Amino acid sequence: MVTMSLIDSMKHPAMHMLYDSDAFVVVHVQPTEDDAPAAPHLPVLARDGFEIVDKRSGKEVYLDGSWADLFQKQIAAWQLNTPTQEEVEDTLEGYAELAQNPVLMH
Repeated sequence: MVTMSLIDSMKHPAMHMLYDSDAFVVVHVQPTEDDAPAAPHLPVLARDGFEIVDKRSGKEVYLDGSWADLFQKQIAAWQLNTPTQEEVEDTLEGYAELAQNPVLMH
């Protein structure tokens, strides 16, 4: 018997962990081709975004739109010039200041 995961059954967007440290987690959230909601009242993800979880405060921020574009440029810069963990954490700290939502499940 094959059991579908909750994520598969709800047809959530693709989620890729980009970074995980003692202080932060960064997840890239991408809409999938079959990103139809399980119920008509659920929103559909229109474009890429990034979730940054501050493990220290237990809060998260979701970046989309121009914030996601800015963060994507930061990732591209990191790919060209590999940063230290301290540099990454300092950048994430700045975004974490925007975090208002408590993490309910991760």
